[in-house]
Amino acid sequence: MQTIESDITPTKEEKQHPMLKLALEIGPLLVFFFANLRGQWLIQTFPALSVLGDELFVGSAFFMTATVISLVVSKIVFGRIPLMPLVSGVVVLIFGALGIYLKEKVFFFMKPTIVNTLFGVALLVGLLFGRSLLGYVFNAAFQLDEAGWKKLTLRWGIFFLFLAVLNEVVWRNFSEPTWVAFKVWGTMPITILFTLSQMPLIMRHTIPEQTAEADK
Repeated sequence: MQTIESDITPTKEEKQHPMLKLALEIGPLLVFFFANLRGQWLIQTFPALSVLGDELFVGSAFFMTATVISLVVSKIVFGRIPLMPLVSGVVVLIFGALGIYLKEKVFFFMKPTIVNTLFGVALLVGLLFGRSLLGYVFNAAFQLDEAGWKKLTLRWGIFFLFLAVLNEVVWRNFSEPTWVAFKVWGTMPITILFTLSQMPLIMRHTIPEQTAEADK
């Protein structure tokens, strides 16, 4: 059986610098949290930032800047920009710019909803057309049989939609500081726990290394 080819097979640099890769992926989110947390101090220290608005606008501006830096560094160091961070980065920049320009916070609140919905719908629609798109993302880490990729893609598609709904519930029903804390300290642990919960399925459908090499 032909395994799914991936355009994100780890480069030599990615294997040599796994912690840098992780830092580039979660760094912008941490920058957003701490810039939002220290927004008033930043505005007082750098008065020019007051033109942006309150803490959330300042935090979002820092988030956008950190996202661009992360994508540029990824391209320079690793030779490419992974698809999912690229899509997320584009949405961050579009919604962040609209939010700051229009002085409308709803664009910031809805960004995670839009990103997760895009990923969820893309995975589920791909399945309808017989394509397990998750294989293009995780094929570098796992070699699964066709049934395994389909099951994993279905679960991740539903999980992304769950995150989209969860974000809507939090920002519409709780305070802004609660949403900011949830965005950083809630979404990440939930995603890690979900990922770990999929390991039994991955182990059941993993193709033995020799078989996977022979099918290529």
